[in-house]
Formats: sequence, structure tokens, C-alpha cells
Amino acid sequence: MDQLEGEKQARIRELNDALRRQQIGGRVMVTAGLAAQGEQVVLAVTQAVAAFDKFDGDNDPYGEHDCAVVEVGDLRIIWKIDYYDLDLKLHSPDPADLSVTTRVLTIMLASEY
Repeated sequence: MDQLEGEKQARIRELNDALRRQQIGGRVMVTAGLAAQGEQVVLAVTQAVAAFDKFDGDNDPYGEHDCAVVEVGDLRIIWKIDYYDLDLKLHSPDPADLSVTTRVLTIMLASEY
């Protein structure tokens, strides 16, 4: 990976972490199945997603912190971040550039995937 690619990857990771940890810089979506678990469960799950820091080569092969699985109580949760254009119609042409990207963090029960 050259320096420019490394800088782009670091910027994507930084933006993804801000969305996941602080819900800044994008939209956070919770699936119907997770919402049906109740407000307290959703709160516990979003806190677990925000606190997640066990990224490795298996769950983060591109170093972007864009997807992982967490366990919250007896629930297996998948969260992922997708990159769309500003109209939410197509993929973003450059996920490192906020002027052309809308990030969407989706949090779901693993059974919903």
C-alpha cells in the first residue's frame, strides 16, 4: 500500500470510528428485529458497538473499522457501515471524502443478516 492509499484508509477508519463511537458524521439505523428487543436492549447494544475495539485481520481486513460482530447478553449482533452518495442512491465515489459520502451504520441481530 502506498502512502496515499494508507492516508485514505486512515481517514475512512477515523470517520467510521466517529460514527460508531459518537454517532457523528452519518446515520445510524437499527433493524426492526433489534428494535423489537426493547429500548434498554437497543441502548446496551449501541453502547457495545461504540465500545468495540477488537479489530483484527479477520474482522477488519481493509483496516477501515467498518464491520464486526459483538455479543450483548445472549444476542449476537452484527454492525456494518456502508458508504453512499449524498442522495443515498449509489455507492460513494470516495468514502474518505465527506463532501460526497453519506455513511450509514446498520446494527442488526445476526439472525437478520
